[in-house]
Amino acid sequence: MPTSEQVTEALRAVIDPELRQSIVDLGMVRAIEFGDAGRVEIVVSLTTAGCPIRNHFEQAVAEAVGGLDGVSSVGVSFDVLSADEKARLQERLGRPSGLPEGALAQVKNVICVASGKGGVGKSTMTANLAAALTAQGYPTGACDCDVYGYSIPRMLGVNRRPEVSAERKIMPLVNPTGIKVMSIGFFVEENAAVVWRGPMLHKAIRQFLEDVEWGELDYLLLDLPPGTGDVSMTLAQLLPQGKLLIVTTPQPAAQSVAKRAADMAAKVEIEVMGVIENMSGFTAPDGQRFAIFGEGGGQELADELDVPLLGTIPLAENLRVCADNGITLSTDNPNAPAAQAIHAAARGIIASTPTALPLMSAPTGPPLPPLDVPISGTALPVVQAGGRA
Repeated sequence: MPTSEQVTEALRAVIDPELRQSIVDLGMVRAIEFGDAGRVEIVVSLTTAGCPIRNHFEQAVAEAVGGLDGVSSVGVSFDVLSADEKARLQERLGRPSGLPEGALAQVKNVICVASGKGGVGKSTMTANLAAALTAQGYPTGACDCDVYGYSIPRMLGVNRRPEVSAERKIMPLVNPTGIKVMSIGFFVEENAAVVWRGPMLHKAIRQFLEDVEWGELDYLLLDLPPGTGDVSMTLAQLLPQGKLLIVTTPQPAAQSVAKRAADMAAKVEIEVMGVIENMSGFTAPDGQRFAIFGEGGGQELADELDVPLLGTIPLAENLRVCADNGITLSTDNPNAPAAQAIHAAARGIIASTPTALPLMSAPTGPPLPPLDVPISGTALPVVQAGGRA
């Protein structure tokens, strides 16, 4: 039977592929226990419950320890680092957990717009919802976190390199309707492919949130990439107060995949604020309606998650044409059926987010002068228990 030191040494070969260090050096090996007949039980601590490389750790630990003399079987179980342990780990790695105090301090609501799969119109919804919220009097920003498939610059009609303030803050671009915009597309060659690994994505997203001068905003919409990968995990770590808005299309295939985004949110403890069903139906010029992608999937998903269905957006050619031309339909033609549905969804977002009400305070200034006329009137009888006054 191997010793604890031998098992620990074998575990040094297990490397976190994102942090590029041994799980022993990272302090992720919680416990090593020896059972009967050569059984070794190992507990590994993950940074989040929904860690996407959990299976990698399970297999690598079993292989590393299973090769030692005297080991007949290996059991691998997991727990999660506490908030203090995670903060210490991030500090050691030069990546403080969360955002510095003051970052996004003037942003009232952060909403992550997500989907389980691509092609459901998530970026189109982000751009048009930002425009609708702005048009309704709520200053809004749009941050393109879909680093590989960035499209927000084109949809919002802005595409130049941002300036840097005297305080070394990146100034977001402002589109013609007043939306503050930030995207990786502003920093790369036009239509260039971004080929980055997880740590680079983490750094870029963190910089968008920490080093951009967003200023006072009622809403900051983050256009997430499809799926539940690195960017989603990073945002969960940096924005525990953020909320998730899920975009899906009506068909069951998209609905079931979109639920994975909700499952990810549950694992990392991010609140799902609601569902938007895009491409819910197409109305022909003669008034006939076609359910091209089926019907009811958004409502079924909302019911399953016990959250509101904030909007059903019809399939409309003018929505696509406007996006391709850097215009938002919700402001260019607010009376269009799709634009009206988007504005209704924006009102649903407003209703789902808390609003700080002003507190009443005592009046200031000199006391009121006494009344010149004495108070007069007729005394009323007071009813007491057990009889009359």
